[in-house]
Order: sequence, then C-alpha cells, then structure tokens
Amino acid sequence: MRAAKAHSREFADGLGYPAGFAPALLDPGGATPALVSGPNGKAADKRFNVYRNNVIVSLIDALAAAFPATLRITGETFFRAMARFHIRETPPTSPLLFEYGRDFPEFIEYYEYAQSMPWLADVARIERAWLDAYHAADAAVLQPGALTSIPPEKLGDLVFEAHPATRIVRSAYPAVTIFSANRSSDPVGRIDATAPESALVTRPALEVEIRRLPPGADTFLGLLLAEKTLSQAATAAGACCPEFNLTAGLLVLLEAGAFAAIRHGG
Repeated sequence: MRAAKAHSREFADGLGYPAGFAPALLDPGGATPALVSGPNGKAADKRFNVYRNNVIVSLIDALAAAFPATLRITGETFFRAMARFHIRETPPTSPLLFEYGRDFPEFIEYYEYAQSMPWLADVARIERAWLDAYHAADAAVLQPGALTSIPPEKLGDLVFEAHPATRIVRSAYPAVTIFSANRSSDPVGRIDATAPESALVTRPALEVEIRRLPPGADTFLGLLLAEKTLSQAATAAGACCPEFNLTAGLLVLLEAGAFAAIRHGG
C-alpha cells in the first residue's frame, strides 16, 4: 500500500495533477475528488468517470502498442484485463507514454492468471528491450574489420564499449522463438522449442534487430557489457558453457552491431 501511494504521488507530480486527484483517477471505485466540480459548483461524477475511463483506456492502449506479441499471445480480453490491474498497481511516472510499461514484464511474472504461461514475462522483456533500443541514442557501429589491425597478442586485452541500443534478455524458456512467432501477423504454428534462449537486441541502423544468441554467448556478451576484457569474458563463457565458440560468438555480436568502440584495457 505504501508503494502504491508513492506511485500515486509520482503520477500526480509527473503529469501535473494535484496529489488528491491521481489516486481517484486510477481507482474505478474511488469517489470523485472534492476539488472536481461541474457547472455552478455541482457534482461532476459523470464527467470525472468519463475522464477516468479515458485515461485508463489510453494507458491500456499504450501497453498494447508496446507489447504486441504479448497481446497476440494472450488475446485482447486477457491482455486488457491484465493491463488494467497493472495500471492500478503501477501508475505512470512520466508524461512520455513510451516510457510507461517498464514494470509490466515483472508484473506479468507474478500475475496470478498468467502462471500457465511462465515464458510470457520474458517475451514481454524482449518487447520492452526492443522499445528501449528503438529510442536509444544514435551511434556509429563497430565494424568487424576493426579487429584485423590489432596484433593477435593484444586481442585478449581489448575492452568493448556497448552501442547505446544494445540489450540482452536471458530466459529459461524459448522466449526468442515465441517472441519471433508472435511479432508478425503470420499464423503461428506449433512451437517445439524447449531450451532456454537469450535474446540480443540491437539497432545497427534504423531498424531494431532481435537475434537468438548461440550457447554461452549471453555470458560472454554480459561480461563484455560489464567492461571485462575479451580474454576474461571468453574464459568465463567457456567455463560455464563448454559449447561456447569464441570466434562464432564474437562474429555474431559484431555483425549485429552490439558495440560502438574498442579500447585497450589496463
């Protein structure tokens, strides 16, 4: 309850509403705030309810636009009901609608009626990463050929700087396969994938791209994003995943545009 009140205050401050206005705005059972009145000082319950409904519908529509694969998987009715509960629990804190929904994947993970779809939250995480990558700052992409001029004995000391759009989403489920199958309007057939999958999200040019990382590459990339050297990241990835192939994994990351620059560690 304390967290919900804090969210309501942030919602009011972020959108310019008086503090007493926001909680009632997202509570369908709440009374019309005393500061709201109609012509000649009369009660404005009907007008306030229309406005309240418009606000909630707008937020639901914003979530539907940000999470189209999640919407397609659950269906319109289920999604809008789930979104409505999320809005009551986590009001927006920014006037920018594309910022709304950062907590939606976590909400889905614990949402009672989504427990039969344990991979759904990770699909939503990939969608959120897609949106963040889309809005990330522009930057030049490190080309694969940039490594060819570096002496082999110096390669292990390299530190890679992430491109602003680069994201990684790890899942214990085949979330990338499920995401890809539901991101378009094409019919979705039976999905037989059962292994864990990690998504690499990049935007090397104008379009956001999603790739399923090969075994061990998620650990490798995670350490590179944490500014570990190439040698440190490769050693750790090989230790946790014997199938990890350094050459193939690095090539995937470079071709995807995951990095903006390199430097020598020290």
